[in-house]
Amino acid sequence: MAEPSLAIHGGAGTLPLTGMDPAMADAHHTALRAALAAGWKVLSKSGSALDAVTVAVMTLEDDDLFNAARGAVFNADGKLEMDAGIMSGRDRAAGAVAGICGPRNPILAARAVMEHSETVLLAGRGAEEFLAAQDIEFQSFDYFCTERRVVALNQELARRASGAPDTRSDADRHGTVGAVARDAAGNLAAGTSTGGFTAKRPGRVGDTPIIGAGTFADNATCAVSTTGTGEIFIRFTAASEISARIRYASQTLEQAASGVIAELFSNGGDGGLIAIGRAGPPSLPFNSSGMYRGFVLSDGVFRTAIHREAYRIFDSRE
Repeated sequence: MAEPSLAIHGGAGTLPLTGMDPAMADAHHTALRAALAAGWKVLSKSGSALDAVTVAVMTLEDDDLFNAARGAVFNADGKLEMDAGIMSGRDRAAGAVAGICGPRNPILAARAVMEHSETVLLAGRGAEEFLAAQDIEFQSFDYFCTERRVVALNQELARRASGAPDTRSDADRHGTVGAVARDAAGNLAAGTSTGGFTAKRPGRVGDTPIIGAGTFADNATCAVSTTGTGEIFIRFTAASEISARIRYASQTLEQAASGVIAELFSNGGDGGLIAIGRAGPPSLPFNSSGMYRGFVLSDGVFRTAIHREAYRIFDSRE
């Protein structure tokens, strides 16, 4: 029997420590704790890592604090193009979607591709047509459209039109949610979901749905979900690189995960990731101003953090 564990992230796109008021910080901690609780409920009852990852990501997708599903950002044309990926470490089964809008939970859309199609990645109209035939809840554009994201789009388009320098923070550049889990049977899983970045080029796809870049799981090594500069994470196959360092260089999970984040930074890639191995605690390194994150071990204690402060502790058994 393995010791179950779960780690989550709400993206490396955090406000700077000096720009986040206590109420906003509290709201994010509460949201992260809700996602941990949803996933831990599955794992604590001997459920699968795949199910735990799915419900944890769904919880984050349903909260408009995060850049995924309900809180997704707009592209330069004022449209929503969401990406998601999921992978099972037991058999390396994987599914992903890119450039979709409609399914309430893109992570469920990715799982439907994994379980009910002969493909790994479906995009755009073809993906939406396939998903319409699945048992997945759809929502209207208005459900996903939030005032905060409209304001952000208008501000970025105005900046570009004026020729003003790009002074956006990590909060403006990034935004993703993800989860990795290990269940009592020793199976690993990873899932990631995102709206991309504000005013992105229509049709742009980042690392989230690219298996091996933004999402990866293999029972022999680790499960990984990333967040950050997607193009760099793709070019360096960030998620599977961690697995390779464990498998071929005999590195620990922490060595591999931290080493990859450091290498990405030296090549212009900022952000972070969460990773979990065959045993032991997860690794949650980042090189940005912060990363919304949390984890729970077999002790049932929820730990959440945003910047580089100490983790807030919540004992779910109390």
